[in-house]
Amino acid sequence: MSEKQRVSEVKNFISGGVGGVAAIVSGHPFDTIKVRLQTQSTRYTRNPLYSGTVDCVKKTVQHEGVRALYKGMAAPVVGATPIFALGFMGFGLGKKLQQSHPDEALGPLKLAVAGGFSGMVATVVMAPGERIKCVLQVQQGAQAADSVKYKGPVHVIKALIAEGGLSSLYKGTVATLARDIPASAAFYASYELIQRRLAPDGDRSQIGVGRTLLAGGTAGVCNWLVAIPADVVKSRLQSAPTGTYSGTMDVLRKLLAEDGARGLYKGAVPVLLRAFPANAFCFLGFECAMYSLNSIAPNL
Repeated sequence: MSEKQRVSEVKNFISGGVGGVAAIVSGHPFDTIKVRLQTQSTRYTRNPLYSGTVDCVKKTVQHEGVRALYKGMAAPVVGATPIFALGFMGFGLGKKLQQSHPDEALGPLKLAVAGGFSGMVATVVMAPGERIKCVLQVQQGAQAADSVKYKGPVHVIKALIAEGGLSSLYKGTVATLARDIPASAAFYASYELIQRRLAPDGDRSQIGVGRTLLAGGTAGVCNWLVAIPADVVKSRLQSAPTGTYSGTMDVLRKLLAEDGARGLYKGAVPVLLRAFPANAFCFLGFECAMYSLNSIAPNL
């Protein structure tokens, strides 16, 4: 597979959508635990609802059942195709704009620039989906089922628009950008560089399933090591009731005042546990789709 084939906007869009669905289905339970841990304040509470990752999983399943781990998944699954599709397409386009010839293999810095560009592009559709997901994931907790405020993604959309207008769906967009631009730079650049390193004789079409999973999973870990602090801020802002925070910086100030610097790494354990398998399957889905498309329409 040539570099020219790997920067095709159409192929990256389709393959990215396939990879996105694979990532969300495999990683959503970890994401639910991450959001619940991130959005609880512990400094002024002697007995927080969850003492850690294992406790959060145990209480969630005990009080709400296994299906609770998949709360809010409908929104990201529906949005997975455009979000990941735009992300991969943005990365391909970012590479293409920097190439001096179609088959040029870019270096680390240019790959990072292309990755950051993809993060900015994907945020256009990611921010509303993230907002809906966070609202659904944090509701109920260990409370009684009759206390549930939102019945599902559509109900959340209607309620948020009714409460704060269309702009309410985009609450947390700045925080999402602060997370995704640097994180996407690390994500895509690390995958490309690791995959090149693992490819037999430099031929990435012969890398195989195992090495693709390793490269994708490692790239996912790189992504989240960069993204966690901004993700904590974003999750708090997007899941909080209207009027709780005035903006991204207000969340950061209050978070540091309440929980200290450690608060910026809340949910790190489930994040990193999720990062490897979810992104391993994301890139496997992407590569399988890309390989199929290149076989069917090599000049697309």
